[in-house]
Amino acid sequence: MPLAVAKGFTARLLRTLPFALLAMGGSAALADTLSREERMELDLSEYRVTDTDAGYFDVEARMALLDETDNSILLQLQDELETGPSCRQMLNFKPITTRGGIPGFYPSPEEWELATEPLFAFEDSVSVLAGSFVASGDTFYADCLVRFLHRWAEAKALTTFVFDPNDPQAWFAAESMIFAAAMAYSIVRPHVDGLQEERAEVEQWLHGLALQHSAFPGQPEESCCNNHFYRRALYASMIGVLVEDDDLFRFGVSAVYSALHDMTEEGALPLEVSRGRRATHYQNYALNYLITNMQIIQRQGYDIFNLEYEGNDIHEAVDYLFQILDNPAALGDYAPLEQYTGFLRDPQYFTWMEIYLTHFDHPPMERFLTRVRPTYNRSAGGYITLYFMDPEAQQHVYLNEKRRRTEAFRGLNN
Repeated sequence: MPLAVAKGFTARLLRTLPFALLAMGGSAALADTLSREERMELDLSEYRVTDTDAGYFDVEARMALLDETDNSILLQLQDELETGPSCRQMLNFKPITTRGGIPGFYPSPEEWELATEPLFAFEDSVSVLAGSFVASGDTFYADCLVRFLHRWAEAKALTTFVFDPNDPQAWFAAESMIFAAAMAYSIVRPHVDGLQEERAEVEQWLHGLALQHSAFPGQPEESCCNNHFYRRALYASMIGVLVEDDDLFRFGVSAVYSALHDMTEEGALPLEVSRGRRATHYQNYALNYLITNMQIIQRQGYDIFNLEYEGNDIHEAVDYLFQILDNPAALGDYAPLEQYTGFLRDPQYFTWMEIYLTHFDHPPMERFLTRVRPTYNRSAGGYITLYFMDPEAQQHVYLNEKRRRTEAFRGLNN
């Protein structure tokens, strides 16, 4: 059966299967997702690193805009970040050189939070140093970030972690630390004079981490190919650019092709919408990493946002998200109507929308973002509103917290 025909058949099958089968993770429902082996056979030779300093946005252009803006949201963010953290205090943060297991989030949220606190502190540290540099233009913060990461590189931090396919939380936690460091570093590196040896060691460390971590394929029809693959792709693209490793960069690109291949006719990402009450959350969560990754790829000169593969493009997944946010019944048999909506109150999950709107108009997204700005994601790009928001998009923070809570639990049409 030709692939396009098989894909259409699988999409129709998904629409007719009872939810119980999806809830049990029925392999038949997910049979058309691209396997790791198939993904490795994709010919992505046309993709190569073209500019090692491109990062994920034009830092100089953004700093020039911030110098002239009168937008109150951007000015407030600048004020908060211009006087950055103490570099001495940052350098006293002990690198993590060993890592035991981490409990799963859903069965043990309190234990998970305690175990991940130092990991999140690292992510916040690198993101705030990069943000302080952009907000102030002071290379003191850029130099501090390099020295901070150099201490971790010297200590060979994060190179020892527990990988257990049945208990992958430590492996998952390393993902976001790696791309947090890489994305923050990409902002400051072109603006650092000197520190050549330190920069070389940081880049060698990041490169080694990316190769070591991505060598674990993950579980079939789960972390091999779902949002955790998109997260690995994010650091692969960013570090591939920084060290000019075309193969690693292509690993990052392959996630976009994989997602488009897997997508149903409606735009659903099947490995995400099979997550029961959190189907909507995971459709959005996957987009957070896919869109951010695509921004890195686009900065290398590729029209990735308009890529069509297997008859699908990323805009279908975006539109489908807003359909199921507005009306959970649009999930049909993929997931139950009673969807978890608490994530709608957390701006970290919507940084990708700020990026998307720099390329495309999307009125429902524009209206939604006015209610959650400013957005910040401690690992996937940091202060994204500061870096991407159009000053004409919004002047003031949305303060109606009661309405925000109502919208979170009743949908976006209220």
